[in-house]
Amino acid sequence: MARERLLEELFTVSRRHMAAYALFNQAVADHLGLHPTDLQCLNLLTLESGPVTTGRIAALTGLTTGSATRLVDRLERAGYVVRERDAADRRKVLVVTVPEKAAEFGRVWDRLGAGWPALFGDLDDAQLALIAEYMRRTAEFSAAQVARLRAGEI
Repeated sequence: MARERLLEELFTVSRRHMAAYALFNQAVADHLGLHPTDLQCLNLLTLESGPVTTGRIAALTGLTTGSATRLVDRLERAGYVVRERDAADRRKVLVVTVPEKAAEFGRVWDRLGAGWPALFGDLDDAQLALIAEYMRRTAEFSAAQVARLRAGEI
């Protein structure tokens, strides 16, 4: 019974966490003058090892290629990305973050995340590893649920 209660609490706390993060995401997007989806796409782009195609953006975000193209259009108009031809394959167009704007974006995240280390400072390495594993699992689970929703399975 205790496990059942813990799982129930985890479910409830997870829902609150997701809601809090969605509201946080909206506030950051508003601050930067972006749509929340555009903000998270920019976030994902800054985590990539280099420029990506619009197809990769579609894969990262779960959007259709048409929606990803419109998203890139908005980010380009806002000055966060530019499109460039791939030097190795001139048929390919890559989406490249604008260094100054990516740095500005990074500074906002840095200021907002300044309290992050203190938030977890009292936890040991095993506890931190458990939280990281939880975040990995929930991100994968969420991506699978997005795919189910988009496929009309729900």
